[in-house]
Formats: sequence, C-alpha cells, structure tokens
Amino acid sequence: MRYPTLCAAAKLQQFEVDRRGFMIQWFRDIWDAVSTVAAGMLVTLRYWFKTYEPDRGTFTQKFEYPELPIAVAPRYRGFHRYDLTTCIACDQCAKACPVDCIYIGKERVTNGKGFKITGFTIDYSKCMFCALCVEPCPVDCIFMGASHDLSCYSRDGCIVDFSRLPVDVAWGRSTLNPTAVAESKVITEPVHGGPNQ
Repeated sequence: MRYPTLCAAAKLQQFEVDRRGFMIQWFRDIWDAVSTVAAGMLVTLRYWFKTYEPDRGTFTQKFEYPELPIAVAPRYRGFHRYDLTTCIACDQCAKACPVDCIYIGKERVTNGKGFKITGFTIDYSKCMFCALCVEPCPVDCIFMGASHDLSCYSRDGCIVDFSRLPVDVAWGRSTLNPTAVAESKVITEPVHGGPNQ
C-alpha cells in the first residue's frame, strides 16, 4: 500500500517543479513586454525632445518650400510624367496598375492602323506610386517624375487628364501644378492625339 503514496508524492513534487518553472517563464514574459515597451517609448521621447531644439527650425525655413522645390532622392516616385506624342494606347499601364487608377480613352484611327488617344487620366486619390505602370510600357511614354506636391482643394483636383494638359506640363518640363490641372478641366479635346493620329 505504500506504492501509491510514493507515486502521489513524486507527482506532487513534479507539479511543484513545473509550477515554479511556469512562474519563472511568466515573470520573464512580463519583463520582456515591459522592457520592449520602455525601449520603444525611449525612442519616441528622444524624437519628441528633438522638436524643442532651438536651432532646429521649421520645415519651411529648412527647405524654403514652396518657393524652392524640395530635394528628392534620385529614384523618387513622384507624380507621373507622360508623353502623349509617343503613346500608342496599348493599355499595358492600365492593366498593370494594381489599384485601377489609370483610365485610357482611345478611338480606332480610320485612315490607318492603331488608336488615337482621347483621354489619359490618373486618379491620384487612388494611386499608390508603386511604378508598376512604368515597366510594361513598350514605347516608354510614362515615367515617375520628381514632383513632390499636387495640392488641391477638392477631390476633382486629384484626377489629372494628361491628354488635356499642355505637352510641356505633362512631360515634366514644367511643373504639374493645380492651376494647370484646373485649366485642363475645361478643355474638351486632347492637345495631341498620339503618334497614330
């Protein structure tokens, strides 16, 4: 009859060891959680205190924005540049766009082959600037530009029809600005029909 009591005592002793190990692991987990949150908060506090440095200056003092353009990285993905004179309306950029923000209007040319561009619109309220539209273009008529800002007061200003912009603005020789976008809204016909017109 002593055998069951020895077995019960061994089980009880094993349970105490397991419970101690469990408690030690539990306290380690709590320590890990508290220490990682504290480390993250220290980084946040360090950057928060940097905002109160007297020689830091504001963004506009440092970059003189919007009078001077902001210096951007060499492969910065800004607002698109589009060459309407070489576009063949193949729809490859619109098919590659993961958010469907590129809309191409085209008509078949009556006296030859190919298409005439009637509209090339990018909705910048949906665009995520991934540059997936640039790679499939067979004639390299669309690029990512270096324009940093396209401020507008309405959602309609975020929808840019490159076929109605002046060619120098669309291709990036002039800046893509809200005034040019607003003026393009009243133009009914494209400024250029593409190479197949």
